[in-house]
Amino acid sequence: MGGNHSHKPPVFDENEEVNFDHFQILRAIGKGSFGKVCIVQKRDTKKMYAMKYMNKQKCIERDEVRNVFRELQIMQGLEHPFLVNLWYSFQDEEDMFMVVDLLLGGDLRYHLQQNVHFTEGTVKLYICELALALEYLQRCHIIHRDIKPDNILLDEHAPEVFQVYLDGGPGYSYPVDWWSLGVTAYELLRGWRPYEIHSATPIDEILNLFKVERVHYSSTWCKGMVVLLKKLLTKDPECRLSSLHDLQSVPYLADMNWDAVFEKALMPGFVPNKGRLNCDPTFELEEMILESKPLHKKKKRLAKNRSRDGTKDSCPLNGHLQQCLETVRKEFIIFNREKLRRQQGQGSQLLDTDGQAGGQAQSKLQDGCNNNLLTHTCTRGCSS
Repeated sequence: MGGNHSHKPPVFDENEEVNFDHFQILRAIGKGSFGKVCIVQKRDTKKMYAMKYMNKQKCIERDEVRNVFRELQIMQGLEHPFLVNLWYSFQDEEDMFMVVDLLLGGDLRYHLQQNVHFTEGTVKLYICELALALEYLQRCHIIHRDIKPDNILLDEHAPEVFQVYLDGGPGYSYPVDWWSLGVTAYELLRGWRPYEIHSATPIDEILNLFKVERVHYSSTWCKGMVVLLKKLLTKDPECRLSSLHDLQSVPYLADMNWDAVFEKALMPGFVPNKGRLNCDPTFELEEMILESKPLHKKKKRLAKNRSRDGTKDSCPLNGHLQQCLETVRKEFIIFNREKLRRQQGQGSQLLDTDGQAGGQAQSKLQDGCNNNLLTHTCTRGCSS
């Protein structure tokens, strides 16, 4: 009884802002210092995504609000086959949410830890695909600054770059990303990095390391691959291969069909196992057992909090934290790529008739400026 209707997808008003209730939470697949990632399914379209969520209070306490907002603002204006693209962003009382492309192949760090052997042919293709992403970011005046196996996810076709996209800041320019691409390619081939450097390694020790140590290239690698890696790992940024044009001029890549690379038409030598989840399974266990505010109980928890807020038993937050949370709520960047695409389509139709309005939505997509720049008034913990 009623079975014919139970499996019908819910219908949401297309003008309604996307929110947490529009998604079914399936399982946890990752975590960072103040954010976590889970697999979700949008209830109306049944499309699968990855959803990153960040606790507001923790972000305020760690002074990370500005970085989260910057990441959101930049990702709004990006769309590329080799980037993990943002689809939606929204918030509730507890968390900020980013819904992005789902890639179930795991990150390259995971596969290195599983002792996967990446062939030269596979790494050659990865270099070309990632180079297209870097060239796109460069055209958008963006330096990633964190290209590494941990931030490169796989689907059944190709790698895609994930995580924050940051401007360079003092002392950085575009060649830093191409250096990181060389380090990543070297590690995929050999299983370890060309230099033993960690986050805690002092800068003077790093500089001395570059002076006295030479990169060792395996004698089993073909000459063309070694030449390419040397060009990427050149210490002097002015002499380093640091653009797509530079890369395409390397003889080793002369046979590459770049249109096919862009279309993901070339089959890589390594394809992740589709029959398993390519990530650490303990993420799901921790979410279910150890998490004090589990995501799957959020709806009931928030409803309880809202009913309690009006009673004398409620325990108000301190004034400064409350002010910061209110600032975050007001300044948070809401985004809906589906709605933006509909607006683009409508704009294109208007352009056919009046020759004006069609480009407005597209300019918003490319510039990432459909929200005001951050103007936080709070000066501690959530400053901009």
